[in-house]
Amino acid sequence: MTYREATADDVAQLRKLALIAYGQFQPVLTEDNWSKLEAQLTAEALFSGLLKTSRCFICEYENEIIGMAFLVPKGNPTEIFEDGWSYIRMVGVHPDFAGQGIGKELTQRCINFAKGSGEKVVALHTSEYMNAARHIYGSLGFNQTKELEPRYGKRYWLYQLEL
Repeated sequence: MTYREATADDVAQLRKLALIAYGQFQPVLTEDNWSKLEAQLTAEALFSGLLKTSRCFICEYENEIIGMAFLVPKGNPTEIFEDGWSYIRMVGVHPDFAGQGIGKELTQRCINFAKGSGEKVVALHTSEYMNAARHIYGSLGFNQTKELEPRYGKRYWLYQLEL
């Protein structure tokens, strides 16, 4: 397995990985909520936009992207993330490679880059059905700071790490 930063040439593989990685959650979502999530995950604009504003760290195995995580720098606020925060988006690992530390390594690479570029806070959000992700974030020092409005019919929380 090798780690590197993604480029615009990786968009198709990132979209494919997103559908596979997040597709494992389809059984816990209603059909309508899965359709909404699936539409978001397959939108080329999502990944093209993220690649323009963030750093994407990926893990490859035999020239296939099997893991990804995006670090968005401060100055890109959303309804969840404040202007002064950097934040992590779209951490995903192919289910065939789960449990091998890829998600944790990609998240750590985001944290290390944030520290190196002078960020003060790294935030992210995750859901009640993403147990492995919540475990990783806790092990890396993130603190759950508040419950967010439900998304896709499920509970979500904001996590923050002070750097």
